[in-house]
Amino acid sequence: MPPSRWRTEGADWPNRESSRFVAAGGVRWHVQVAGPESVAGKPPVVLLLHGTGAASHSWRDIIPDLARDYTVVAPDLPGHGFSSAIGAPTLPAMARAVAALLAELQVEPALIVGHSAGAAIGLRVAIDAHPAPLVSFNGALLPFPGIAAKLFPAMAKLLFVNPLVPAIFALQARGPGVVAKFLERATGSKIDARGVELYARLFRRREHVAGALAMMANWDLAALAADFGRVRAPVRLVYGDRDAAIPPAVAADVAKRITGSTTLAMPGLGHLAHEEDPTAAVRIIRESMPVRG
Repeated sequence: MPPSRWRTEGADWPNRESSRFVAAGGVRWHVQVAGPESVAGKPPVVLLLHGTGAASHSWRDIIPDLARDYTVVAPDLPGHGFSSAIGAPTLPAMARAVAALLAELQVEPALIVGHSAGAAIGLRVAIDAHPAPLVSFNGALLPFPGIAAKLFPAMAKLLFVNPLVPAIFALQARGPGVVAKFLERATGSKIDARGVELYARLFRRREHVAGALAMMANWDLAALAADFGRVRAPVRLVYGDRDAAIPPAVAADVAKRITGSTTLAMPGLGHLAHEEDPTAAVRIIRESMPVRG
């Protein structure tokens, strides 16, 4: 059953015709499923996982192209967009919830694509449940260095437990130009006006802000890094060299730790590189799709 706000905030949501609401893993998911209406055999499945604070709109210009040849599955992560929250949104819990959604949809991903924290969830899914290749766009795959590794989650937790903070964030997001300036400063990316408006729509809702803060407060990438040796499928680490959120050097560092992984730069782009240049992002995804035997 869609939440009531779907009729208003979701009335013109990108790729709305592909949206459905599915219960799985303790979450009422908003998920977009798109693909060829008539094909010989089942088309390969591409799973798209957005980052913290975003939603399925992050893939708005990518889904239609991929859906010509593949089945595309793009959920709003728990607590984000139009999906309900889960108790403690730890990385393993989020990955288990995504795996439950895939089981409910009866799909097996041939390729997992994740942006930022979505890449970490995708890698956890690949390790624990579906050993598919991964394309990571500006992946948040390593803990923050030094004291920040403990300080950042602790600060997020303090903000999350204060019920006024999400409301304050939501109110601030109503100011003219606030979200556009925040996105550019925090990500190093300049996205189109439509993208900014969709982020602003999300940031104005306290539940979405609370969901993003809860995710950050429960995040632990050290355990994921400890499991890099369990990765059994190719990983392509794509990064924008103007990323203001995740240092581009992270991709090179991860590549040293995951056997068989490769890196690829998207010059002149920031943390939201896949939104700044969706044509290039689609090309990278298509090139990374495993050849069917």
